[in-house]
Amino acid sequence: MSNPKSVAILGSTGSIGTQTLEVIRQHPEDFQVEVLTAQNNADLLITQALEFLPNAVVIGNESLYQKVKEALDPKDIKVFAGAKAIAQVVEMGTIDVVLTALVGYSGLIPTVHAIKAGKQIALANKETMVVAGEIITALAKEYGVNIYPVDSEHSAIFQCLVGEFHNPIEKIILTASGGPFRGKNREFLKTVTKAQALKHPNWDMGAKITIDSASMMNKGLEVIEAKWLFGLKKEQIEVVVHPQSIIHSLVQFEDGSLKAQLGLPDMRIPIQFALSFPDRLKSDFERFDFSRYPSLNFEAPDLETFRNLQLAYDALAKGGNAPCMLNAANEIVVDAFLHDKIGFLEMSDFIEEAMVKTKFIAQPSLDDYILTDERTREITTELIQKVS
Repeated sequence: MSNPKSVAILGSTGSIGTQTLEVIRQHPEDFQVEVLTAQNNADLLITQALEFLPNAVVIGNESLYQKVKEALDPKDIKVFAGAKAIAQVVEMGTIDVVLTALVGYSGLIPTVHAIKAGKQIALANKETMVVAGEIITALAKEYGVNIYPVDSEHSAIFQCLVGEFHNPIEKIILTASGGPFRGKNREFLKTVTKAQALKHPNWDMGAKITIDSASMMNKGLEVIEAKWLFGLKKEQIEVVVHPQSIIHSLVQFEDGSLKAQLGLPDMRIPIQFALSFPDRLKSDFERFDFSRYPSLNFEAPDLETFRNLQLAYDALAKGGNAPCMLNAANEIVVDAFLHDKIGFLEMSDFIEEAMVKTKFIAQPSLDDYILTDERTREITTELIQKVS
């Protein structure tokens, strides 16, 4: 690339954020860090800022502002604090691409601001599309903004479609590792602990997404995200369990041909592709060796045991603000599970009940999504408190 892309990383201290900085570290001639943001990890944010010397940083937790400000003052790095500052900083004229790696619903408003400011989006925050996919895709079209998926599965679909955009998709197949509880029954899952759920067999991720993977909600959210990213119907999105996580997803075209993207489970590859597209930059990442994988396995997901995936399909079919309810309730129940307030299987029960009790809106506005998120969280919290 002739000129380095200027990158804003929202959520730079998380798993995706730190791996994005690894990619940038390997390619200083291609990328420069313009903005870094974090919610609570002030120490790592300071360390990152001192290395990459961005124009600005934002610490979401306003109580940590002074600590970050004093540490970065000598380097003349602008320091801001709070959720509003995160949404505003993406509008800086010097930014070329915004990589959204915030956790959960918190990524929605900053992504809206970035799109309206005409920034290209590298999206690692699937919840943005789950909550308000219709609005996000419409805004991207209106402002001429491309959204490059960073999730390994959606990046795989995108890579398979390069050069094929004129060919209709018959269906896509999202692969799922099955998480740490693949093949387990409901009796086993009644007593699993958060320590067990946090041990993903293939991927190194943050706590929230790791629990989502264990419950199959992560795959459910990816189904909804895929609908908006690729303009698909529910019937065109299939999930298959692939425990080795080597085939990251597949596209089937109308002639019956399948294209797949393969590689080792390494998020730096889709991150780098999203940032460098349409170029592929050289990397020193570990290469896939067929001799180490003499067989690849596939099986149908167990929708009765892992009900979250079915709940996601149901929310997608219902449309409106139902996916927003699903996401909001899920964020509350995952937090409750991580704090030992509810059991693993109870997460699905609370999500389902909260979605029944939240008002359905068939054609929601952005304000409706915001209110739906708030109300669903309140309802879910109340339901959990009754049994705690």
